[in-house]
Amino acid sequence: MSWSNVRKGKPRAAEFHLYYSGNAVTELMRAGDTLFLALQRDGSLLVIIAPAASTIQNQLRWLFGLEEQSELAFTFQEIDASAELDFAARYILDELGIDPEEPEAAQLDRLIEPYGLTFPRTRDFSDLARSSLPHVSAADDPDRALIEWMDREEQLFRRLERRIVAERIGNGFDAIDGADVDGFLSFSLSVQNRRKSRAGQALENHLEAVFQAYAVRYSRGAETENRNKPDFLFPGEGEYRDPTFPDARLTMLGAKSTLKDRWRQVLSEATRISEKHLLTLEPGVSENQTDEMRAKHLQLVIPRQLHGTYRLTQQAWLMDIATFLTIVRERQK
Repeated sequence: MSWSNVRKGKPRAAEFHLYYSGNAVTELMRAGDTLFLALQRDGSLLVIIAPAASTIQNQLRWLFGLEEQSELAFTFQEIDASAELDFAARYILDELGIDPEEPEAAQLDRLIEPYGLTFPRTRDFSDLARSSLPHVSAADDPDRALIEWMDREEQLFRRLERRIVAERIGNGFDAIDGADVDGFLSFSLSVQNRRKSRAGQALENHLEAVFQAYAVRYSRGAETENRNKPDFLFPGEGEYRDPTFPDARLTMLGAKSTLKDRWRQVLSEATRISEKHLLTLEPGVSENQTDEMRAKHLQLVIPRQLHGTYRLTQQAWLMDIATFLTIVRERQK
């Protein structure tokens, strides 16, 4: 890319143009999209084109501290390089394929040392994450607890994953007839799949710890109609299957670490419950999606610390975890 003053040396006012070659990304650009230009510490330029009114556009505006702006206008924002990244910032950077430095790398390495080059069970990893944060109490602040537990487990997992992947790559992908391309692709796919499945299981593990701290009754993965299995049913599967138990006292909660378009899966998971709840850790979900959720009677539950990544018009509708638990407790009296 080049940034050029096309009126350089001329008496008229400066006029800057941004030049770039066409490629697979630029072919997808549309009028109304937002162009982000981020100067990185190594002097390189990160160029991001975000579709208009999309979740990633909301997330990037929040990440860079940018307000709404008119079209055909540039806004500049200097970022404090010493600022500590929180859960939401690391989440967005991960979506962009950027791996930020870990400020507690030495402590994290000590915690994962007993596992060597082997992944433990997800439940064991979740237990380790919680036990490493003894000052965090779900009974006192369930929203903060869930965020800090998930953040710690994600950090631990990435440190251990980096060790295991480095070891595997170091051993090479050689075959008799040359490079083992299929073996490399299979290994890469397994790494991606492990990340996705582990994140979902970890979220459910930590939610269970929150529910236990609040002493609410629940069932995890109970089967309802058409073999659907909502993540959590309150007060439990037995009450849901009992036709004499009042529908108004039943609650269901879906749990998805990221939403994308998968939130619609929750709508058919418990037909007795008309007003459903869905918890996610995804910051800045687009207004188009949250408007559709409201229309379909699906209440989004977001840890309180992430509410600020949403637009003001959305925040009044969002529910935090403490409020959700209050509703569940009332229905279980």
